[in-house]
Amino acid sequence: MATVITSECINCGACEPECPNTAIYQGGVEWQAPNGSMHPPISNDIFYIVPEKCTECVGFYDQEACAKVCPVDCCVPDPERPESEAALLERARALHPDKTIPDDAPSRFKNEGGAAPAAAKPAAEAKPAAPAPAAAAPAPPAAAADDAAALALPDLDEWEIPIVCFRCSGEYSVPFRYFRAGVVFSCPHCQGTLVPTLSMVRGVEGALAQFHARWTRAFEQFHERRRRELEQFEERQRMELERFSAELRVIATREKVPGAPTKRKGFFSF
Repeated sequence: MATVITSECINCGACEPECPNTAIYQGGVEWQAPNGSMHPPISNDIFYIVPEKCTECVGFYDQEACAKVCPVDCCVPDPERPESEAALLERARALHPDKTIPDDAPSRFKNEGGAAPAAAKPAAEAKPAAPAPAAAAPAPPAAAADDAAALALPDLDEWEIPIVCFRCSGEYSVPFRYFRAGVVFSCPHCQGTLVPTLSMVRGVEGALAQFHARWTRAFEQFHERRRRELEQFEERQRMELERFSAELRVIATREKVPGAPTKRKGFFSF
C-alpha cells in the first residue's frame, strides 16, 4: 500500500527531501508525473504524497524515509491502496530507469518487525577510525512536546552524518561531533578514506542548525495552536452546558407535580 500523510501534519517539511521518488509535495503545489506532465495538488493545506510515485521506499530503504523523520508520526500506510512488494519494486524501476534495482534491494517487507535499521551498524564500526577531537560544549537539545518527549531530536553532536565512499559507493555514518575538518574517516567496506573539508563541515553544521530551529518552531506553533483550540473548545462546551442547564430547568418545571398547591379560582370566575 502507498504511504499517506494524515491531517495531523504540521507542515514542518522534514519528509519532502527524504523521498527518493520526489513523491512528496507541499500543499497547494502541483505535482509532476514521470512523463513531465503537471497535475493539480492533492491537498491545498498540508504536504501530500502522490500514490503513483510512492514505492514505500522499496528499492532504496528498509523503511519509509518520510515516516522515519516525521516528528508527529503522520506518515502512515494507506489502507485504501494495498500493494505488494513486487508491484512497488517494479514501480521503483520504472521511476528510476537509470538505476539498477536488484530483486534483493532494501525493502520494508524484509524488515517487518525488525530492530533498528542496519544502516546504523556501519556507523559504530566507523567510529574507532576517527580520532576523537577535544570535547566541545554540547548544544542544547531541541525542544519537544512536554507530553511527547520521545519525539525530541538528538543533540547536534549525536546526529549521524551520512558518508558515501567515493571508491566503492558504500554508505556509512559518523556522529557529528567527529565530523571535523581534517579528521580521516575509513570506509568499513573497502577501507577507503575521506577527509572532510572546512566548507563541508560548515555546510552540514548550518543545515543541522536550520533544521533544529525549524523543527522546534513548528512544534512551538503546533502547541500554541492546540492550546488556543483547547481554550475555544472549553468555552464552547461551557456555553453549551449553560444552555442545556436552562433547557433542562424549563422541561423539569413546566408541569406541576401531583399534590402541589394551586391557586383557587373565585366563585364567579369562568
